[in-house]
Amino acid sequence: MADALLYVNYPGWIHPEIFPDVPVLGLVRWYGLMYIFAFATAFLVLRRELKEGALDSPGQKATEDDIFSFIACGIIFLILGARIFSTLVYDTSRFYWKKPWLIFWPFDTVTKRFTGLVGMSYHGGFIGGLIGMILWCRINKRPMWKWIDAMCVAIPLGYTFGRIGNFMNGELFGRITTMPWGMVFPRAERFNASLEWVREFAARCGMTLAEGQRLVNLPRHPSQLYEALFEGVFLWCVLWLLRKHKPFDGFMGGMYTVGYGAVRFVIEYFREPDADLGYRISRDGSDAIYMNTSLLNISTGQILCFIMITGGLVLLLVRWLLSRKNDSRAQ
Repeated sequence: MADALLYVNYPGWIHPEIFPDVPVLGLVRWYGLMYIFAFATAFLVLRRELKEGALDSPGQKATEDDIFSFIACGIIFLILGARIFSTLVYDTSRFYWKKPWLIFWPFDTVTKRFTGLVGMSYHGGFIGGLIGMILWCRINKRPMWKWIDAMCVAIPLGYTFGRIGNFMNGELFGRITTMPWGMVFPRAERFNASLEWVREFAARCGMTLAEGQRLVNLPRHPSQLYEALFEGVFLWCVLWLLRKHKPFDGFMGGMYTVGYGAVRFVIEYFREPDADLGYRISRDGSDAIYMNTSLLNISTGQILCFIMITGGLVLLLVRWLLSRKNDSRAQ
């Protein structure tokens, strides 16, 4: 009797383009639409915080126009940071170092086909968005940490849509797995079916290989959905419950930075690193990025997450010490 099917095929009706066969509308992509949903969600959450008085300061009441311009400034710098970081840090070909004017060019340089801005880095977006928020607060003379706290509560729920967009694009998938929710992504690397470990892995998934089949596409963790759930919904729920109990301004910013860094660090063990980057630290000497052979094999994303966690903890400590100092002065 054949083994039960222990994996899921990537839905065939999903394409990066929303209307792939319709002229002009075929340029509209799911990933871009998810960005719109993400920003709209962040705006709605921030507006709720506005009504709760989270953005008001003595003698200065915040308005919806304020949060609209605040988010708009953050978005501009977020996109700049995400794109620049992706092209200059993650692209090992150094193509954009030689031709930086193409960083924001939305067409394929060979086919001239519209592709949009393919490649955005979360960590670059984090840095860019933070710079944008700081500049806005300085220019508009608003309490910086109060506004950053509010935005950090709003970000995760919107971020959920970004990872759903990655899933719709069939990109940033995870490592191979025998879990029953493992998914076969069409664009994933295929493995030599003659290798014993490949045949054994396929059999454990209930995958039947045809006679003479040369390559096989093995199931992978849908890590985009893991990120949408834990870096998005879960982290947002935690921060939303904490928002009215923060002991000092800057607390939510620190908690978001530590929380995201910690959750993403763990999920990176399920997500396949970029093939051209591989592991930054490989303790067992393995270069098999398609499977997790050691918890000590560390990716670029995990190093950046560790920096986030450290930075978030330092922020929490510094803001706590300053709040105690201010409290003692007030007494």
